[in-house]
Amino acid sequence: MAFLADLPLLLQALLATCFTYLLTALGAASVFFTKEVNKKLLDWMLGFAAGVMIAASFWSLLAPAIEMSKGQDIPMWIPPSAGFLLGGALLRIVDRILPHLHLGYERSEAEGIKTSWQRSILLVTAITLHNFPEGLAVGVAFGAAAIGMPQATLGGAIALALGIGIQNFPEGMAVAMPLRKEGLSRLKSFNFGQLSGIVEPMAGVLGAFFVISARSLLPYFLAFAAGAMIFVVVEEVIPESQHGGNGDLATMGAMIGFTVMMILDVALG
Repeated sequence: MAFLADLPLLLQALLATCFTYLLTALGAASVFFTKEVNKKLLDWMLGFAAGVMIAASFWSLLAPAIEMSKGQDIPMWIPPSAGFLLGGALLRIVDRILPHLHLGYERSEAEGIKTSWQRSILLVTAITLHNFPEGLAVGVAFGAAAIGMPQATLGGAIALALGIGIQNFPEGMAVAMPLRKEGLSRLKSFNFGQLSGIVEPMAGVLGAFFVISARSLLPYFLAFAAGAMIFVVVEEVIPESQHGGNGDLATMGAMIGFTVMMILDVALG
């Protein structure tokens, strides 16, 4: 932690989100060792990812946003509520526009603007939609800690990066494995899988920059990132984990993921 504390804020955010990206790439690299992953295991891991994201949204983002909103001239519930809803609204707009395809669905069930994009590209854009708010959340969390907000700590930001990184592993697998099963080469499957996570470092730096530029809006930024992540969880991650008929396993994965993220935040934050 001391090493990160001595670095410039934008570099902190970049390093943290490069770590989360590398976990996505590591998950995608599993295609070099096997052609497919057990569906029950993948659904459990997607449930785990959902649990991590839900816990991170509260412990690392919403709770600090609520604390930071105390003592202002407006009711303390306004900044976290407004930011949270704005985050979800923006993701809803992107979800309606960006062509993407959820795991386990047919090409004809792709969402967003109609396009002739290949199935592989649509799968990548779906996971990319997951990863942008995650990178943004990490960047904002590091920004809040770096500018000295007592409600946000470097340990809490690191816990968030660790949690997001852990749940990125199954997301990398979730893109690469179906592509490998459909006949793409191992290298192409890996490249598509890791490509879905490359947006996280960009989003992380962007989030940290927003914090530097408008510190007074930090509670809104934190809640915005939480709202964007919760939208992704409810709209995409949970339905994907339940779609394969392994609902009980996916639910237990979500419970365990939530607990792991909570432990990380309490222990490090």
